[in-house]
Amino acid sequence: MEHQGSDRAILAELGGRLREARLGLNLSQTEVAEKAGIGRITLQRMEAGESPSLINFIRVLRVLGLLEGLERLLPGPAPSPIDELERRGRRRQRAGSTRAGTESRGKRWRWGDEGMQGEE
Repeated sequence: MEHQGSDRAILAELGGRLREARLGLNLSQTEVAEKAGIGRITLQRMEAGESPSLINFIRVLRVLGLLEGLERLLPGPAPSPIDELERRGRRRQRAGSTRAGTESRGKRWRWGDEGMQGEE
């Protein structure tokens, strides 16, 4: 669909696509209209490119299994970078290192232990 087209041209294109989708599912205008809760003439006008009400358009898309296309048309807002970080949880920023001459397990170093390293 050409984004520079007139409103009428876009409606005509949408109507044609609705018609093709309906025919692809082997459904009559009467069947789709009944399932959508609209009149057959309303569906006929939509397929002809006349301006439909948004609620009727949504109903027809639902019957044709095309409602998820609206999500791609108008996606929801993206999460903020802060939300992304909070969702991931707190991640470790750097690795710790073992200092030379100290053991990571067992006895912890304390002030005054400097001279005792070789005495064990």
